[in-house]
Amino acid sequence: MRILITGGNGFLGKHICNNLNSKGIKQIKDITKEGNGYFIFNKKDFDLTNKTQCLNLIESFNPTNIIHAAAKVGGIGANQKYPADFFYENIMMGVNLIDSCKNKKINNITIIGTVCSYPKITDVPFKEQDLWNGYPEETNAAYGISKKVLLTQAISYKKQYGLNFSYLMLVNLYGPYDNFSEESSHVIPALIKKFVEAKNQNKPFVEIWGTGQASREFLFVEDGAEAIVRSLNFDIDEPMNIGSGLEINISQLASVIKTIVNYKGDIIFNSQYPDGQPRRCLDISKSKKILGNYCNISLYDGLKKTIRWYLSK
Repeated sequence: MRILITGGNGFLGKHICNNLNSKGIKQIKDITKEGNGYFIFNKKDFDLTNKTQCLNLIESFNPTNIIHAAAKVGGIGANQKYPADFFYENIMMGVNLIDSCKNKKINNITIIGTVCSYPKITDVPFKEQDLWNGYPEETNAAYGISKKVLLTQAISYKKQYGLNFSYLMLVNLYGPYDNFSEESSHVIPALIKKFVEAKNQNKPFVEIWGTGQASREFLFVEDGAEAIVRSLNFDIDEPMNIGSGLEINISQLASVIKTIVNYKGDIIFNSQYPDGQPRRCLDISKSKKILGNYCNISLYDGLKKTIRWYLSK
């Protein structure tokens, strides 16, 4: 395989590269070099929102497989503040990439989707066939719908051009190299940062957005990368959930992180801020049947590894 990885320098991309390295698949550093391996690039060299640069990337590297992991992502606050950016950038990167592949000899393009695409009110656990049964939760609808647009495009290009694809809908990932920015981080890095700073500054309490009753499902990023790499061996051509299949509410999650960090203060939930989607938990029976068991790290062990990495920064 000649694997092109978009977003290869990002949080998920780094772990995809590490996984490929562990399997003996090495990086190709010269885009013109022939042979098997994977290639990553910087946005300053090839901007996927620019159609010409995107096409040049495909034609220069001539991949047999593509993993589209590049995305503009963030937590509830960032999604509420910049919905247009999340919508436009995610759509344009994916649309340009898929269209640039339409008449090329590409075996498969793996598109990384998101649990945010599911309707706000959905039977739990979420099943792939329920994806189109309603509007996503409002705080991240722009991001979720942008990913559904790419699924529609992939299906259309499969019918018209024979472009094979896999569409993997991932739950919230966490782990080393995650984004710990106060403005744009997801829930786990945000909580880790809050508790570590509260401990270091002897704060009497940690305030958390929402009621604490909303539930989420989390997948350690190394397990997510393993599922993505395994999918390269299959032509799935339909949505497939990737997750741990385990649900935990934010209050319980905060208590676990508090314990690992060894913070002694209180936890206060501020219900003036939104919870986001009430519940999130995926039915992962399809992906386990096709890919096997890719979940190897428990939430507790994954949190310990993530906190250890964060403290070592």
